[in-house]
Amino acid sequence: MIAFGPEEVGLADRSPCAGIRADLKMCLLSSDCCKKQKKTPRECLKDGIVPTECIQLRQSFFECKRSLLDNRRRFRGHKGY
Repeated sequence: MIAFGPEEVGLADRSPCAGIRADLKMCLLSSDCCKKQKKTPRECLKDGIVPTECIQLRQSFFECKRSLLDNRRRFRGHKGY
């Protein structure tokens, strides 16, 4: 599994969850759906033709974004770091 962090690669996006977002993008772009069938990552996610790793990264990204809005987790820090 690819693990990008904002400080490791020098991502322009320094927002929370940027590392998980980059991992999700790379996973989707390297899937057979995008490479062989020439579909966009959004179409692949909609059709459900992605590997389970990408689905897990999508769920992790959702949890990270949700933790930004959760007041109980504000003091614990974001999950994306």
